[in-house]
Amino acid sequence: MRVAINLLTDDPANPSGAHWFWTRMIPEMASMLSEGEELRLLVSRRSKVMHQGYPPGVRFITFPWSNERRNLRTLSEQVYAPVRLPLAGIDVFSTLIAPLVRPAPSVVAHFKTMHAFTTPDALSGATRLYRTIGYPHTAAAADAIIINSESLRSEVLKFLDVDPAKLRLIPEAVDHDVFRPGDPQEAARRLHDRYGVNGRFVLFVSSLWPYKNCDGLIRAFAAARRDLDGRGLVVVGPGRDTAYAARLRSLAESLGVADRITWVGGVPLEGTVDFYRAADVFVYPSHNETFGLPILEAMACGCPVVTSDCSAMPETAGGAAVLADPRDPDSIASAILGAVEEGEALRERGLQRAGEFTWRHTAKRTLEVYREVHANRRGQQ
Repeated sequence: MRVAINLLTDDPANPSGAHWFWTRMIPEMASMLSEGEELRLLVSRRSKVMHQGYPPGVRFITFPWSNERRNLRTLSEQVYAPVRLPLAGIDVFSTLIAPLVRPAPSVVAHFKTMHAFTTPDALSGATRLYRTIGYPHTAAAADAIIINSESLRSEVLKFLDVDPAKLRLIPEAVDHDVFRPGDPQEAARRLHDRYGVNGRFVLFVSSLWPYKNCDGLIRAFAAARRDLDGRGLVVVGPGRDTAYAARLRSLAESLGVADRITWVGGVPLEGTVDFYRAADVFVYPSHNETFGLPILEAMACGCPVVTSDCSAMPETAGGAAVLADPRDPDSIASAILGAVEEGEALRERGLQRAGEFTWRHTAKRTLEVYREVHANRRGQQ
């Protein structure tokens, strides 16, 4: 069995969460390959350097472009993949959106969000259009569709005409070698030296898109500040929606809390560890998530968590976080104060919950799906 994994949707200059996902998954799957099984990674010349040092059984298929040239990358997926993959003897193609012409005997789709339908404003017009066209086609063409939560299952079934039997629920995971407890004081010293973060604080980590609801958190922080014993708010994440990021700063000024907020900007994913270790509470008040991996990353570092009571977040938190209504700043404020009060109990529950999610387990189940669709296809021949 030869599996091709589409990694072209990542931009080498701005690695996404998908890059983190696959750089953890590929080594784990490679270590479990049986005789006669191979992984072939679809990369561009620029993105190939991001995928080095993998075990035997992993090779590359080089395409002209990855997501640094989004339109050309899309064109190459649609036109070149159906020609190139058969030449490489690919049995299973793992991708987000399937080409119109089937490029391999079996296709496995990885759906991580339905943002094109649930939060369309978070996507550019071209991306939204491509996904609203591509997702229904992919749902019909795929032999199996991997999803990461029951919440995403309900969204897929709501927005796409898809056979429910195709859906395979495989949760994402935490890299416990990176996200683990550490000395909060040492972490705080590093944050002071690198980012000018001072004192105790409430933490937000996410790209600044409107649906992530940092504005709701700022309103909640303003409402709770008198009871937070001088704690500040630290916002970590790139302002990908620049207009929204500007509105957040204006909101903080209007609420009189601008001097209590530290805007860190984007940091590498592994750089968030010190923030989680040093924070008193991590708040993730998003309106819509299909998994919410930062919830588990914070828990794995021993940080108490507040998150939303909707979408996939209660499912991911598994009873180890304080839940709040993301539409109600007073609810978020109350949850933050509650998390501060029961911090130690939340830390213990969070560590236990995060420990249930490992990349090895996720990789094993994903490889089983590839084997399943390959065996089914061979049985039909």
